[in-house]
Amino acid sequence: MAFESNKGKPLRIALIGMSGAGKTFWTKRLAASGHFVISCDDQIERRLAPRLSAGGHSGIHGVAAWMGWPDSPTYAGREADYLAEEIHTLDEVLTELEKQRGKSLVLDTTGSVIYTGNNLLMRLRRQMTIVYLAASAEEQQLLIERYLSDPKPVLWRGAFQAKPKETRRETVARCYPLLLAARRQSYEALAHCTLPVAALRDGTLAAEAFLKMIQSEMESAR
Repeated sequence: MAFESNKGKPLRIALIGMSGAGKTFWTKRLAASGHFVISCDDQIERRLAPRLSAGGHSGIHGVAAWMGWPDSPTYAGREADYLAEEIHTLDEVLTELEKQRGKSLVLDTTGSVIYTGNNLLMRLRRQMTIVYLAASAEEQQLLIERYLSDPKPVLWRGAFQAKPKETRRETVARCYPLLLAARRQSYEALAHCTLPVAALRDGTLAAEAFLKMIQSEMESAR
């Protein structure tokens, strides 16, 4: 674990949580205030670029389109390809941090980071302070609506199970909360501290105030 706020010390934070919880928003806000950031989504997209371009896709939404709906014939193979590139991305990031002990980093992980394997996750915990942005039960519907209206890559890992005569949207509405519940325990076990998404809704909250909230949570957990 490597959260430090003192001048001259490395600041290493990894944000985890479901797609739509605010990881990218806060990563961008921290980048704008001068912190060095890496987006795992961007790195995975770069690795997948040749396969995306072959189908006329690009960008993070292109990755979602390339993966397709979880009941499509090609989804399982592309889900596995995505996870393989995510594993390579996380390994590269951690190897660099292990080599450069004084390097600061804010890491915007994907919602599927918990599937990258125990070895990588333990390395992540050793090198960074892991902050879980937790959506409440009441906010689940908003995450579902975001997925349906503005889809980003989601690894369902078998959680998408359609019923007869059910539309895809109906299956998402029924299965997404189950996926979120299944992931919640893994996020909580991985994280060093948790911030409720509801506490971060104030769009005027500055980057440094966000960091102070993390530090406060860390100190209260000691």
